[in-house]
Amino acid sequence: MGIVGLGHDVVDVAAFAEQLAEPASRMRNLFSVREVRQALERARVKNDGEAVHLAAKWAGKEAFLKAWCESLGEGPYPFTLDDFPWREVEILDDSRGVPHVMLAAGAARAFYGGGLSSDGPYAGSRPSIHVSLSHDGPIASAMVVIGR
Repeated sequence: MGIVGLGHDVVDVAAFAEQLAEPASRMRNLFSVREVRQALERARVKNDGEAVHLAAKWAGKEAFLKAWCESLGEGPYPFTLDDFPWREVEILDDSRGVPHVMLAAGAARAFYGGGLSSDGPYAGSRPSIHVSLSHDGPIASAMVVIGR
């Protein structure tokens, strides 16, 4: 596997929790229903707060965006920060608790369909996405690698 994109992000959990709690905040709307459900369940099982798990997922979304942009090289970006489909980029755990990046609808079309041409960044091969999440104390972190 050759690496075509690498992204990393760090989130201050306390500041993130404050943003989530703000009455007019749109942060919660940037997560899918499945992501919120998983974060709530993980918080229940681990007896900690939902915010730490959503912060790690947020770091994963940001890391994915950074890796995707790097993988495009000098090519145009399909989205801006203002119209990026945050809810369509899901960070979901499988049945063993391993996180994965799941792309829905427009995000999947833009990622998989937009870069598979012979002159695109993925040169005809379907790219793979690998994500690692972590949190310790006040910090949540994620790294994403896009390979082909």
